[in-house]
Amino acid sequence: MATASLIKEDPHIADTVNKTESYRVLRGRVNGLEYSPDARLIPYLVLAGFESAALIRMFDLRYDLISALVERWRPETHTFHLPCGECTVTLEDVALQLGLPIDGSPVTGVSAIAEPVALCYSLLGASPGDDESNLSGLKFTWLKANFQHLPDNATEEELMCTARAYIMHIIGGVLMPDANNNMVHIMYLPLLTDLHNVRSYSWGSAVLAMLYRELCRTTKPHATDIGGCLILLQSWALYRMPFLASVSHQPYVYPLVNRCSIYPGIGRSYTVPIYRLLIEQHAGEGSSGTMGIEYYSSLVASSISRIRQRRWGRFTASIREGNMEYIGGCTPEIYCGVG
Repeated sequence: MATASLIKEDPHIADTVNKTESYRVLRGRVNGLEYSPDARLIPYLVLAGFESAALIRMFDLRYDLISALVERWRPETHTFHLPCGECTVTLEDVALQLGLPIDGSPVTGVSAIAEPVALCYSLLGASPGDDESNLSGLKFTWLKANFQHLPDNATEEELMCTARAYIMHIIGGVLMPDANNNMVHIMYLPLLTDLHNVRSYSWGSAVLAMLYRELCRTTKPHATDIGGCLILLQSWALYRMPFLASVSHQPYVYPLVNRCSIYPGIGRSYTVPIYRLLIEQHAGEGSSGTMGIEYYSSLVASSISRIRQRRWGRFTASIREGNMEYIGGCTPEIYCGVG
């Protein structure tokens, strides 16, 4: 393997594979919501700025691709070191791939909540337990069991509590999962106190920062699993570097990560050695963190806005009609083919 040494001092997975001619396949876990939001929650999701995140569909992760990318990650610059140069996932990518806000206040707070049970009762209307000392996160199974179904006569307070639970599941299960996640940390819950204020936070920046942190951590040879928003990383790689996919014509939808779920045949998965070879073979074609694939042109940027408006409108209409099949597909008139 011709992967160059990436780190001079700290152990790096690239050094290990260079010496042993072996490869490592990382593993992770994504706990996507297996149910769509009740129509009555939509105004609150829009209010909080999570309307696009609610559209995200889950798809199979290609851990061989992710592992091959980690081998080329440089922790000192937060970039992928490719034969043609360096590139990285940017905030622009986060906005277009996930539809999250990238401007606003940083997502900060305290990780140790003084009275977590009281906080849960106040903002969710329920708590998974009364043991203050052990309550640091909310299990996804508990969130689903308690908030998947709304009563017909739900009050506004109950709707707001359920919207917070739905957003918590998105945050911990899809956007910022840890490597062994089966729960979302309770530290995010105080940020959802006032739904009017939720969209003022730069959630996209937090997602990107956590992904960078996980990429840095997994460059260590002993790492076996990876957290962070892996659907963002995979979707970014397939469409910023289309030679990694097995098709060149890629109609898109919004959010862009949904391409992999709507078009599962957009490219089959390979092994780590094959992904390495594909990257090496395209050394002269170039890939840039700010230029990259054509769909980031002004034509596509304007189309994205149009797709977003139409997709969200039809999404909400489909929920009201009880037709959840539509969420997984798009009508032909909102496609824009990229050559």
